[in-house]
Amino acid sequence: MNGTERRLADRFSFKIPIQVRILKSAIQEHEAESLNVSTRGIYFRTDLPLREGTPVHVIFEMPQDVTRKPASQWRCTGHVVHVQPSSVPHDGICVGVAFDCYEVLPLAQPAASREGRE
Repeated sequence: MNGTERRLADRFSFKIPIQVRILKSAIQEHEAESLNVSTRGIYFRTDLPLREGTPVHVIFEMPQDVTRKPASQWRCTGHVVHVQPSSVPHDGICVGVAFDCYEVLPLAQPAASREGRE
């Protein structure tokens, strides 16, 4: 490769709260914050013991800027494709996850929005 970016989807540098769970593991769900996101994957910092190939479940709110559709909750199953030490000492690792499949759910509407239609 000549150093040219070969990604299939645009990345967006959004700090989004996410929930991560290692599949088939007794480790509890872990909260983290994304460093960037695309329609094909997510990159985040964590202290979970993740290695390349580890299957994970990730839940987060996908911003409208990424999909060009109303914001929605994404429930994704994927696998770790990249792990590197964090640039911040003693702050875990940075992990890239590629989505294998996902479910898109509409966000719950606030009660005030629903009252106007009843």
